[in-house]
Amino acid sequence: MPPKSPILFGKFTITAQVFHLTPLSIAFVNLKPLIPGHVLVSPRRVVARLSDLSNEEVADLFLTVQRVGRMVEKVYGASALNIALQDGAEAGQSVPHVHTHIIPRKQDDLAKRGGNDAIYGMLEGEEGDVGKHLRNRDGIETQDEYSQRPKFPKVDDATRKARSDDEMREEAETLAQHMESLKLQK
Repeated sequence: MPPKSPILFGKFTITAQVFHLTPLSIAFVNLKPLIPGHVLVSPRRVVARLSDLSNEEVADLFLTVQRVGRMVEKVYGASALNIALQDGAEAGQSVPHVHTHIIPRKQDDLAKRGGNDAIYGMLEGEEGDVGKHLRNRDGIETQDEYSQRPKFPKVDDATRKARSDDEMREEAETLAQHMESLKLQK
């Protein structure tokens, strides 16, 4: 049963699509799922970036993702899940509201589309453009940073070389220093 008060996903009203609510998060069915059972989980508060959420919202969001993922896997007879979060327009986010895709997966479910990793192209492509589908549904014609999704560059695995232990250790040490400085800023 949908909630009584309107619930927004970005600027779109999705009240009838909502199937689970917590005090801080919502789970809702996708207008155009990539695979049956493809659902979304968002914070209730409309916030574009993950880093803009409070610690409580982040914890609730990912606990809700975990809970909904278990349910979706069971209901759709899946043996695995893709869980994806595109954080910002340049990462392919099509609605400026943090949202996590939960996509149930089965053995060879995308064999005809090129295999398991085909889901990433589907998410990045037009069929995964949630914002475009919602704009079309609502008759909205806008051109903003979220309607012009960039494509991820193709990775040339043949020229991509494994790094040495020293290179990885050096990067880990640098990142650890940055994480430590973030703690001091709080």
